[in-house]
Amino acid sequence: MTTDERGTHDHGHDHDHPGTTPDANETGYYELMAEAMKELLIEKGVVSADDVRRNLEFLDSRDPAEGARIIARAWTDEDFKKRLLEDGTKAVGEMGFPMGDAVLIVVENTDDVHNMIVCTLCSCYPRTVLGLPPDWYKSKSYRARAVVEPRSVLKEFGTELPDDKTVRVHDSNADMRYLVLPEQPEGTEGWSAEQLTAIVTRDAMVGVTLPQA
Repeated sequence: MTTDERGTHDHGHDHDHPGTTPDANETGYYELMAEAMKELLIEKGVVSADDVRRNLEFLDSRDPAEGARIIARAWTDEDFKKRLLEDGTKAVGEMGFPMGDAVLIVVENTDDVHNMIVCTLCSCYPRTVLGLPPDWYKSKSYRARAVVEPRSVLKEFGTELPDDKTVRVHDSNADMRYLVLPEQPEGTEGWSAEQLTAIVTRDAMVGVTLPQA
């Protein structure tokens, strides 16, 4: 699901922000549910304990640097960028990042549109390319407020956008993940992919901050 908000209301890092700290009881609830589901699937023979272990080890090995390399390549390779926007799942697969059963949709920030990602139901997140989601992404506050007051949330991350820029919020789910392709910062034209990778943060790929040169 995608929702838009025009810039007509009064209405971004690796630490918590005002109004986005997770509820401890809520986090514990989802951890218990996940553990119960895992045990049930193993008991029913749907997966083996070894399958679960390997998948968890794979996800734990991921980090935002994977996504940063994808963004840097898109900034420096127009053909790859086109493929990435047309079929994100296939394009990141070229770079060795399998999405499994999930579809990856890459949304591009432009002069007119700013994109941000949320999962209003739980914490669906492109872990293959970004690693584990931060606590604020899983928090009830962020999940509720990102849809109804995205500009207020962005301001808490230090991101203030022009009033005439549309804020587009994309709601992830179990079958679909989103990744933001930020605008390349001015002054970085001609930079190498390695230099560009270093300025792409996790939060910029979620859409709550902007990359800085």
